[in-house]
Amino acid sequence: MPADTSVDPAEIAKFERMAAEWWDPEGKFKPLHMLNPCRLEYVAAQVAAEFGRDRRADLPFAGLRLLDIGCGGGLLCEPMARLGAAVTGVDAAARNIPVARLHAAQSGLAIDYRVGTAEELLSAGERFDVVLNMEVVEHVPDPAAYLGACAGLLNPGGLMLTSTINRNARSFALAIVGAEWVMRWLPKGTHEWRKFITPDELEALLAGAGLEPVDRKGFVFNPLAWSWRLSDRDLSVNYVTAAVRPRRP
Repeated sequence: MPADTSVDPAEIAKFERMAAEWWDPEGKFKPLHMLNPCRLEYVAAQVAAEFGRDRRADLPFAGLRLLDIGCGGGLLCEPMARLGAAVTGVDAAARNIPVARLHAAQSGLAIDYRVGTAEELLSAGERFDVVLNMEVVEHVPDPAAYLGACAGLLNPGGLMLTSTINRNARSFALAIVGAEWVMRWLPKGTHEWRKFITPDELEALLAGAGLEPVDRKGFVFNPLAWSWRLSDRDLSVNYVTAAVRPRRP
């Protein structure tokens, strides 16, 4: 597999320009800070269900090796480390990693942060119980090859959680016009509507990568409560899927 299927230099450059703002809740990553509690709830619930863990335990995910691919500044890495997982955070944008390392050190957390790609990890023989693949697939040049590499990083019985943005008129209005042009939560050009992926397309890509989709939900923003919630029905804009690698050969 080519080593650069998950790297689009223009996309990497966008996020490197914003690297220093990862932990500013009012900065360019404000939308992710707002969404993060909802993302974390989904991730924790799916991991607990798949591996039979009690979320009330002090360290419910102890013994699980978790990869956050496209980790950015570590917004998901840190809470998962606090829940006991052995966390590796990888990002192709080199400027993100020192920011993530510094914040983890300040928080007293041991997280293995690296500059790299899914393909490099696969070539090195790395394997994980859980792969978090959040808001990345819409930024890569070859989603099928990228997801294939990510799927190859899972142990048999492993779980991959993938979130992205649906492709329709509503997602253009909210994710691009609303978030980038009107609210200016993100710099203009952060997303390209043509790269958005429908839930059915994503599930087909995951199945093509050898995974079994087992769940999908929408992330829905409530402008009155100014908060996000999970939805079983509304996947019209932001959504997340869960898929497992079969234990059989």
